[in-house]
Amino acid sequence: MTYHFPPNFLWGTATAAHQVEGNNTHSDFWAMEHLPNTMFAEPSGDAIDHYHRYPEDIALLAELGFNSYRFSLEWARVEPEDGRFSIAALDHYRRMCEACHAHGLKPIVTYHHFTSPRWLITQGGWENMETAQKFARYAGKVTQHLGDLIDTVCTINEVNIPRMAALIWMADGLDGTFIQQAAAALHTTPEQFAPFMFAGTAQGRDVIIEAHHQARAAIKRERPSLPVGLTIAMSDMQALPGGEAARDKMRWELQDVFLEAARKDDFLGVQTYSRERYGADGHLGPEEGVELTQMGYEFWPQAIGATLRRAHEVAGVPMMVTENGIGTTEDGRRLAYYQTALQSVADCLRDGLDIRGYFAWSAFDNFEWMLGYRPTFGIIAVDRASQQRTVKPSARWLSQVAQTNQIG
Repeated sequence: MTYHFPPNFLWGTATAAHQVEGNNTHSDFWAMEHLPNTMFAEPSGDAIDHYHRYPEDIALLAELGFNSYRFSLEWARVEPEDGRFSIAALDHYRRMCEACHAHGLKPIVTYHHFTSPRWLITQGGWENMETAQKFARYAGKVTQHLGDLIDTVCTINEVNIPRMAALIWMADGLDGTFIQQAAAALHTTPEQFAPFMFAGTAQGRDVIIEAHHQARAAIKRERPSLPVGLTIAMSDMQALPGGEAARDKMRWELQDVFLEAARKDDFLGVQTYSRERYGADGHLGPEEGVELTQMGYEFWPQAIGATLRRAHEVAGVPMMVTENGIGTTEDGRRLAYYQTALQSVADCLRDGLDIRGYFAWSAFDNFEWMLGYRPTFGIIAVDRASQQRTVKPSARWLSQVAQTNQIG
């Protein structure tokens, strides 16, 4: 059955600066990638050189029929030293926004996507409440310089990822040697080491939420009508018999407290890849026999429908799917994932949920944080030796959906 999406629905893809730009030398992640005992499979290096190749990349996304592009700014480029802003970096991002407009793409701009300036980590990072003020100062400066060209602002990408990492992925603790070396490289102590992704304490949670709220206020002072929200990583959290209490406790810790913090925002970005299962003893691994992706997640594209419904129930604000996709070497499975996921989004729209856009993750195969370049999420392949881009069949299918504004 054919479904027509609402008029003015946003269709796009997404990237993050550190994952695509290359040579982000002032950031905390760059320092951590180059440690002798690093957690990272490889350094980001030149990435896909999007910093220089954005004109062609944006033109390619427009050619595919998308009407928007979600990308992030690199705080470490914009403010390489505490209080000293680079007009050259701000002008670079202004040119990116102008390129989007020239090709009919609305810029959906994320102000922080995991990476931070080195100096911020030296000062206590994301467990120091002063970081909220520093981030708001940066957000105000960016909005002053770029706000007239930005369509929508995501303040912080996946505000709950640090908490998720601490309570699930890194629950057994981090490698002590890595922490010692990273802390030394960033001129802090192991006890005060708090890059964004490692700020998983309750204090880190509170700092991140406060940073969002202060940044939102700073942005609104500059541009009162500019839509502002945050994005949250949401899995479909399912309880097996006897697992309801464990699921509900973790759902509050990892999702609901952040959804509640977004209730006064203009919108909420929902970012979903799979489901999580909970039993009486807590978090369970993938179900036996279910297909897994390169990331070890279950192939579970219908999760996006469940997370949109949960976000609507708790936050009660308009939503966008700001990330959704799959890491796989088989583009046929990527296409199947998107087909099922978008049917789930359509079902939510039929039921009256206010969903205003869908952004596939990712525009390009890129640097996947600790896992390096092995996982491939892109709808566009990149040969990093030649930097040649190759459009995948899944991109062609999404292109058709975007241009017709319908599926089915």
